[in-house]
Amino acid sequence: MSIGSTQATSRPLPDLSVAELRAWMQSNGFNGVHAPRVVRSLLATKEPENRADFLWPEKLNARLMAAFAPESTAVVQRQVSADGTTKLLLRLHDQRSVESVLMHDYRGDRAAGCISSQAGCAMGCDFCATTQTGFERNLTSGEIIEQFRHLRREARAADRVLRTLVFMGMGEPMLNLKNVLAAIERIADPRLGAFGWRQITISTVGIVPGIDELREANLGVQLAISLHAPDDATRADLLPLGRRFSVNEVLAAADRHQAASGRITTIQYCLLAGVNDSPAQARDLARLLAGRRMHVNLLRYNPAGISLRGRIYEPSSPARTEAFLSELRAHGTVAHLRRARGQDIDAACGQLRKRQAAQSSSA
Repeated sequence: MSIGSTQATSRPLPDLSVAELRAWMQSNGFNGVHAPRVVRSLLATKEPENRADFLWPEKLNARLMAAFAPESTAVVQRQVSADGTTKLLLRLHDQRSVESVLMHDYRGDRAAGCISSQAGCAMGCDFCATTQTGFERNLTSGEIIEQFRHLRREARAADRVLRTLVFMGMGEPMLNLKNVLAAIERIADPRLGAFGWRQITISTVGIVPGIDELREANLGVQLAISLHAPDDATRADLLPLGRRFSVNEVLAAADRHQAASGRITTIQYCLLAGVNDSPAQARDLARLLAGRRMHVNLLRYNPAGISLRGRIYEPSSPARTEAFLSELRAHGTVAHLRRARGQDIDAACGQLRKRQAAQSSSA
């Protein structure tokens, strides 16, 4: 059904861009000037509670509600950790599911959100739970925005404000960059969601064309690279994409993005016992980053069971982790260890979805 129709469409309201909404309004006899106001209300920190809070005609509101579903996602499972981390499993309109996470900041009034860009993932990273359920489809910009809305509600219920957003959930953002950027443009634009470009980070396993496309989009968002190894052989063993783009090619693309945006790139590095956590590998990583203004974010691994290749990965021991961190710092690399969150729930990306799918299939 076309956007111009006055009857209910198959698209939810959060999926429409300002231009699409303006076109619908104009074709249905309304002033298109109201389109940004409608989108802004969808992304507001506090949603309107009554009719008086709306800044457009009541007749327009009634027609919008008749033409578009308010949302297409629903929370079907919610887990809350002892540390306050909240993981949501969201059911999409086609019965697929994705995960979103809210993490409490060290400041008592703030929180960070982690959202997904795809249902499943095709990257095949051997230690990741998401890839074990395969790739299903890209998320629409509206489904990405709805995750943002759900997380803002969760933050508000916890008396916090959602202050940062990371695309580090299910899927590879660079393979759905069109919809990711469309969602970010509405979320961050000061005339719409006003969330702030610098408060958003896009993480990638190292898809060089995607990094370059992000640079050309010139939105000023942050970039994070999931490197996980300082050498091509180890990285390709963990991440199949490592066979296509070398470590040097990925870092060169990050250099280009950093030069254009002025934003310091974050290097994500998940420590796996006996795989990528030796002092020699720390020194190799430090040498790679020498002369680059990049930060290393060391991650503690949340075990995901048997991998696609039949392996069982374990997190590095505290002593091994501290030695790796100390080695990086001794060689001049800016690095820190990200505090583990949600260890008493299905915290790692894809774990809750994987468990829910297993329960459904055995029922």
